[in-house]
Amino acid sequence: MPVLPLDELQFTEKDSLTGKTNTLPALHPRNKTDRSFVVYKPLPGTEDPALVEEFLERARFIARDLDWLLALPHDKFWCQVIFDESLQKCLDSYLRHAPRQFDTRTDLPAEVKELEKHLHRNVFLTFLRMSTHKESKDHFITPSVFGEILYNNFLFDIPKILDLCVLFGKGNGSLLQKMIGNIFTQQSNYFNDLDETMPTILQVFSNILHACGLQGEEASGSPQKLEEWVRMTPKGLPLQELKDIVLYICDSCITLFAFLDIFPSACQTFQKHDFCFRLAAFYEMVIPELESAIKKRHPENSRVLSDLWRRLCHSRKKMVEIFHMVVHQLCLQPILESSCDNIQAYIEEFLQIFTSVLQETRFLRDYDELFPLADDVSLLQQASSVLDETRTSYILQAVESAWDKTGRRRKTVQGPPVYETATGAVTVPSASEQTEHFEEQDHLECAGAAAAPVAPVSGVELDSLISQVKDLLPDLGEGFVLACLEEYNYNVEHVINNLLEDKLGASIQMLDRTMPRPVKPDPTPLVTSRCNVFQDDEFDVFSKEVVDVSRIQKGKRSDKATTKSLLNDKRLVQEQRERYNQYSVIVEEVPVVSGDRLFSQEDYEDEYDDTYDGNQVGANDADSDDELISRRPFTIPQVLRPKEEEEQEDEEDEEEAMEDREATKVSHLEFWREGRGGEAILRFEQEKGEAAPERAEE
Repeated sequence: MPVLPLDELQFTEKDSLTGKTNTLPALHPRNKTDRSFVVYKPLPGTEDPALVEEFLERARFIARDLDWLLALPHDKFWCQVIFDESLQKCLDSYLRHAPRQFDTRTDLPAEVKELEKHLHRNVFLTFLRMSTHKESKDHFITPSVFGEILYNNFLFDIPKILDLCVLFGKGNGSLLQKMIGNIFTQQSNYFNDLDETMPTILQVFSNILHACGLQGEEASGSPQKLEEWVRMTPKGLPLQELKDIVLYICDSCITLFAFLDIFPSACQTFQKHDFCFRLAAFYEMVIPELESAIKKRHPENSRVLSDLWRRLCHSRKKMVEIFHMVVHQLCLQPILESSCDNIQAYIEEFLQIFTSVLQETRFLRDYDELFPLADDVSLLQQASSVLDETRTSYILQAVESAWDKTGRRRKTVQGPPVYETATGAVTVPSASEQTEHFEEQDHLECAGAAAAPVAPVSGVELDSLISQVKDLLPDLGEGFVLACLEEYNYNVEHVINNLLEDKLGASIQMLDRTMPRPVKPDPTPLVTSRCNVFQDDEFDVFSKEVVDVSRIQKGKRSDKATTKSLLNDKRLVQEQRERYNQYSVIVEEVPVVSGDRLFSQEDYEDEYDDTYDGNQVGANDADSDDELISRRPFTIPQVLRPKEEEEQEDEEDEEEAMEDREATKVSHLEFWREGRGGEAILRFEQEKGEAAPERAEE
């Protein structure tokens, strides 16, 4: 037997009055359980224990009621959802008042955090079950009937869908995409509702312009009176009104971005109302004025202004990403997925969108910094061989002119990676993936209340940056915040944006978010690290325990006293006196004591020849100072002599040398004759028969 859908099932009920059995459809009010759901109220900003306890009690009631609802069978659940008005009021109140991820909250107790997490999960599971028409093969609803149930009973509408995207988009993106896609698929009337909601969304921009005094007479439907036309710029607004405007912009931008990110098919409906041009014009008019208003405020509310600056920067980025998301969904993605015959319409749409916003120089520059327009044009050139080069060149020149007008230089940003499919078509990653390649703009030009330095900081300035992050995200530990600041070059806006969007790097994601700040080690003591003229000497009081104080001179020395003391100091003379006294002791004769005779003169014998001891050789010679002169007469230096004298002198020197050699030979011969060799010479001469009269006479 085939299983019938819930909308065709029936149940029987016996009438208590008549006793008859009545047949009723399964989806009937009598099948509903009487239960009163309480509405949700947000946690109060104060830490009053009574208010916190009231919030906890109300949240416990809602959490228990939703636990009971989720445990109901399929038919009971849908009867309760359709016919219980208190349940719908409870769910609506939570979507309206639940805290967003960008809301500033104080540090909550662990019990409150756990209860909020439980309640948040139950609300999401309730809406997820409400958006599912088939739970199992035995429990399902006919798709067409399911769409009518959702639409006629107002179980979902466009405001609810927007709130669901902004509340549950992070961490539940895939489930939420299936959920929203199923709603729009089963009930096409929601596209019509979205189309009718677009004027209300655009009216938000007009309301902000009007509150800032930036909307002219041409934007209003009727002429203004002269007394009513008073231009009130954001600089003249009270601080509370300025804060409300910035928070309103931040909430609107994040909500629209979350919706388009979860349900990109809505971009077609958005662009029907010329959304891209309206968004760029709103950006160009409001953002510079609000930046100037925050920068020129008095610094007495620096913490509030810093928070406003961060939210405004976050809103700027979201508006640029929304614009790119629409362009990517309507133009780029169809070009990548279509054949070459069907892409001309998408190329024309791309050129028209950017041609309409060329006059918005500030927006065009910021868009080009986040998503380089040259990359998109390059993609068009690869996809089409008949691309209008004149129009593309005009757009690129307008981008360059926008950079020149704003007085900033384009930063070198690594573009998004380009891939090739199996068919050879070029594809690019989604808008959310492309934003990961973007670095935050350099806000030094703005130098506002929250302008973050780029260079590493320390001390009081670092403590101030950490407190700025913790003011917005008090649950984080100081150690984790410090690691995030170091990772993103101490840029507070960049850190908060990545924390709110959960786009931290892998190294930061692994850290404990409640990590305390590390304790700084004691610096090297100055006493042990200093060096001076007394380093390691006798007067170094830091390296020696005892110092001779008597060696320390106090005051200026007296030169006269010092000289006099040196002259009167006779210690050196006394030391040398004994040494020189030893030289005065001379012993000429050593007395010999009788009986102690050690040796006798007769005992002394030697072969010393004392023949000439009586002759005083040279004693009687006449001393004359002419002796040295007579040995070597005065001569003229060779340099000063004439050439002839030099030659004559050379000849005389040679003759003298010959005479000296002859004389030497004769003297040697006489020596041998008179000496030990005389007898041998005489014997030799006798054998020759020669006479030696001189020797014979001897």
